[in-house]
Amino acid sequence: MTKIKLYIVLLFFGVGLQQGYSQIYKFKTSGVSFLEKNEKGKWGKWSDLELVNVVVSLDTDKSRIVIYSQIIQLFEIIEYQATEENDTDVVYSFTCKDNNGDDCTLSIITRKHQDNRKQLYVNYGNRIIVYNIFNLEG
Repeated sequence: MTKIKLYIVLLFFGVGLQQGYSQIYKFKTSGVSFLEKNEKGKWGKWSDLELVNVVVSLDTDKSRIVIYSQIIQLFEIIEYQATEENDTDVVYSFTCKDNNGDDCTLSIITRKHQDNRKQLYVNYGNRIIVYNIFNLEG
């Protein structure tokens, strides 16, 4: 009987540790802007910043990023790219597929010389969406 109790305790302890290692990062957006290539393949101008207030979730356990906008944007992480760092930025990039099956790259960029301001870039090659984000506690 004591062995069964020990196994149950170890099972709950193991499940608790597994959940403890799951990494979910939550962010809140404060603005969004868009950039598109024109019919000649040249980049246009960034749109005016629109104020938006949505939650972004990066779940490394499920390998996905979700932007909880009016239309939920779900990105399956296909590859975690190497972190890039230079004098001005730290960049975490992910090769993804969106909920339509389209390929894209998502990057979370921390701007070192701008009070560590964070931005989330969603790059489809011919259009880019950028969100200003900040960490959401708890």
